[in-house]
Amino acid sequence: MVTAAHPLSAHQAGTVPDTNTPRVPGNRAVAAVRHLGPNWYASVMGTAIVATAGAGLPGDVPGLRTACTAVWALSLALLLALLTARALHWTYHRDQARAHLLDPAMAPFYGCLSMALLAVGGGTLLVGRDWIGTPAALAVDAVLFTAGTLIGLTAAVAVPYLMVVRHRIEPGQASPVWLLPIVAPMVSAALGPLLVPHLPAGQPRETLLLACVAMFGISLVATFVMLPMVFARLVTSGPLPLALTPTLFLVLGPLGQSTTAVGKFADVAPGVVPAPYDQGFALLAVLYGVPVLGFALLWLALAVAMVVRARRQGMGFAMTWWAFTFPVGTCVTGAEALARHTGLAAFEVLAVALYALLLTAWSVAAARTTHGLLTGKLLAAPR
Repeated sequence: MVTAAHPLSAHQAGTVPDTNTPRVPGNRAVAAVRHLGPNWYASVMGTAIVATAGAGLPGDVPGLRTACTAVWALSLALLLALLTARALHWTYHRDQARAHLLDPAMAPFYGCLSMALLAVGGGTLLVGRDWIGTPAALAVDAVLFTAGTLIGLTAAVAVPYLMVVRHRIEPGQASPVWLLPIVAPMVSAALGPLLVPHLPAGQPRETLLLACVAMFGISLVATFVMLPMVFARLVTSGPLPLALTPTLFLVLGPLGQSTTAVGKFADVAPGVVPAPYDQGFALLAVLYGVPVLGFALLWLALAVAMVVRARRQGMGFAMTWWAFTFPVGTCVTGAEALARHTGLAAFEVLAVALYALLLTAWSVAAARTTHGLLTGKLLAAPR
């Protein structure tokens, strides 16, 4: 593997090269987390979206909600475990943690912390309440939403700032990973409306809803800035390195999540914002959601074709495979939103089909990650 001066290769390994490993006090667990980067939060995001997307599927499948609640519980356990591991990482391996921030391939993954908090929080209110009760679920979601939103907004500013003033990036190194910090506010925009009905009527509800709309705009415009650079890199420099090819699925994140967000705005707007703005949100849900989800399906087809090509050329498992999960899940929730607001069976079928794809991707990524942890390969120092 090459050095951190080549950010794509550093991301491929899921960490940055470690040329000065200090003596670590404590037990083996402390030593094991030295190379645990923020990219691991993607596994929490991918697990949580399986629960929330499944809960919104059309029809009444026996046992589905219980299964989704169990997956939510797993995502919560993963989040707590990773927060603990990352705390150890920052306590005992600050040199490596700083190296991650200064690595243009790893720094964008700090957006994943925000999205992991938000995804688990949203799942708590959607399905976790079945097991812990609505008051407890509301409290958990309020805490995780607040923390996730603040971290996401910070990452949306801090990571681009580092890209400009500290990172040294060549034109041909543009990557879909760059979307991670700027899509985090869109996740807040999509999950914030869940809390709106629980606030006092009047200005508190309207303030939160319009704050979510503002975060929708922050993320959407930033995506419009970043996405052309990513596509230009593909057409001018050719396909991504094999291990990075799954990151093409990350483009689906802002597309599916923004479609989900406008659907959620329309769900809660009546009685929260005055007329005719409440009806405007209903129009936006369809007039924005349909074309954007259409483009998401186009990009999905392109990404699948590129992944098939990379697989034939020997693409092996890496933590980048978790890119197959959360972005696809946002397209599931986007299709569910369109099904609610149009009444079209076509969107219901699309949601079910995409959820089947999500389940398949999650099962493979989870199994391969578990195997990598048991063998120690995923936590080993880069070669």
